Amino acid sequence: MKKKKHVTQVVFSLSFIISRPSCKVFFADDPIKIVRAQRQYMFDEKGDQYLDCISNVAHVGHCHPEVVKAALKQMELLNTNSRFLHDSIVEYAKRLSATLPEKLSVCYFTNSGSEANDLALRLARQYRGHQDVITLDHAYHGHLSSLIEISPYKFRKGKDIKKEFVHVAPHPDTYRGKYREDHPDPASAYANEVKKIIEDAHNGGRKIAAFIAESMQSCGGQIIPPAGYFQKVAEYVHGAGGVFIADEVQVGFGRVGKHFWSFQMHGEDFVPDIVTMGKPIGNGHPMACVVTTREIAEAFSSSGMEYFNTYGGNPVSCAVGLTVLDIIENEDLQRNATRVGNYLTELLNKQKAKHTLIGDIRGFGLFIGIDLVKDQQKRTPATAEAQHVIYKMKEKRVLLSADGPHRNVLKIKPPMCFTEEDAEFMVEQLDGILT
Repeated sequence: MKKKKHVTQVVFSLSFIISRPSCKVFFADDPIKIVRAQRQYMFDEKGDQYLDCISNVAHVGHCHPEVVKAALKQMELLNTNSRFLHDSIVEYAKRLSATLPEKLSVCYFTNSGSEANDLALRLARQYRGHQDVITLDHAYHGHLSSLIEISPYKFRKGKDIKKEFVHVAPHPDTYRGKYREDHPDPASAYANEVKKIIEDAHNGGRKIAAFIAESMQSCGGQIIPPAGYFQKVAEYVHGAGGVFIADEVQVGFGRVGKHFWSFQMHGEDFVPDIVTMGKPIGNGHPMACVVTTREIAEAFSSSGMEYFNTYGGNPVSCAVGLTVLDIIENEDLQRNATRVGNYLTELLNKQKAKHTLIGDIRGFGLFIGIDLVKDQQKRTPATAEAQHVIYKMKEKRVLLSADGPHRNVLKIKPPMCFTEEDAEFMVEQLDGILT
């Protein structure tokens, strides 16, 4: 009897989850149950194989054997909280900081990108004693209360009104935004919007602690900021006594191909004050990090409040993190992202010439967006069509998602082991559906 009651409770719980809009499963109208995964492929309980085009968390591939082996080996030896000394946290901090500009040298380890962004805000606010934060429209930075407050992607959908210490700048979208590709200098135009926000805040007696942005906006619709935008914003923010936080939680660790960090696309003359990372850092293992300058770290420690995270930087996490860095290097995954990403973009641009539903193809490396439109001249978002496409692609055993403020942008950010053959298969299925 007890067993029967337990099963009934599980079934009820699952139906409750599916029916509640605040807790949705992926493909809610026709959910799939994934029981195992390997590299860029996922398998359901029937044994059907799906090409995974969206799991940027499984950065070097689902269940990579080297990652599994490293975690198991360390777990058999020691896993404890970060009160105790262990060599791997120091080794990992050195390896990680070696990928970053020299001034970014102090690492704080956390368990998730949300924790990392929350800590970044604490660092920024302690630095000068300022409070206000400038964020981009449609941005998403995590699920903690402190981050929902600076994530228009979330708070614009709920009953929460924008907090007075939050200032929302237009997201630098040159396809559908306020200043488009035909503008003579969209980077300056968008940066001047931030400058005006700072001036208005100062006139109101407020002080800017930080500007925060994903180096490439993901939930906002795979948005690539125009060249020069971040440099100008950083200049204005620094002039106001604030810091620049680059959120690399979704786009770091070589995803853009040419560079290890997406913010590096903006040139050597641009270096954020704080960089946050998560998701791919542990290939699905709960691990994240904040890296900042010594000056900001010292201002934080001078407050008298120590930072302690029970599991942040624990031995197993560091073993996994070190292995992920090894795999990125040993399997030349940055070069793969460039080669496969360029090929996929080329294939998709051919589809754009063929199908009027495709308005724009944008991205770098294995971070690509397909902006679907009902009218190419008016750039009217094709929201229903995008939802139709991702469900039809699922029937073709290809996993895609749609996002952006209008839910009309198909997001492509697969594991970094994605191949040219995978790109061809994905585009072939998309072509059939669009046709």
